[in-house]
Amino acid sequence: MRLVHYLQHWLGGTGARLQVTDFVPIMHPIRQWADTFPWAALVGAIEQSFDKRFPKKSPRGRRPVPIRVLFALELLKHELGASDEDICQRLRTDFAVMYACGLRDYQVNPSQAHFVLPETLCEFRSRMDEALMDELIAIQAAAAMDEGLVSPAHLVIDTFPCEQGSHRVTDATTL
Repeated sequence: MRLVHYLQHWLGGTGARLQVTDFVPIMHPIRQWADTFPWAALVGAIEQSFDKRFPKKSPRGRRPVPIRVLFALELLKHELGASDEDICQRLRTDFAVMYACGLRDYQVNPSQAHFVLPETLCEFRSRMDEALMDELIAIQAAAAMDEGLVSPAHLVIDTFPCEQGSHRVTDATTL
């Protein structure tokens, strides 16, 4: 009973905020994954693209979900093989996912039961065009080269199309 009494302000949404970084160890795979991205450059490119193509913003409705959150959820969804519903649920319950989305402090707020709806994530995905994706890949590649994670000398691009699961014979002993 003492624990509930101690946590009642936090559970009611009036207590102190929890620091997400206190709950996600430095060696956690999702934290390490999230720390490899140049988030400011990626989010800036998305915002610039969206401002050009979707200039109309309405002051009505609820506040928009930050682009960093939506983009991180989209990347995590593919990285973890999750559905839209699953990754949105994990945002509400998993501190590592919150960390990857750039949320550094957390406070329970009962009025925000659906922080990100799967439909919102689907709408965000539909706004990502090919030119924007090319720009994001270039930003990520440049950041990886600047960090020394990859070298252009070791970059191999295979232009020979093949179906998933099929293998080309390249070994001289099998020819």
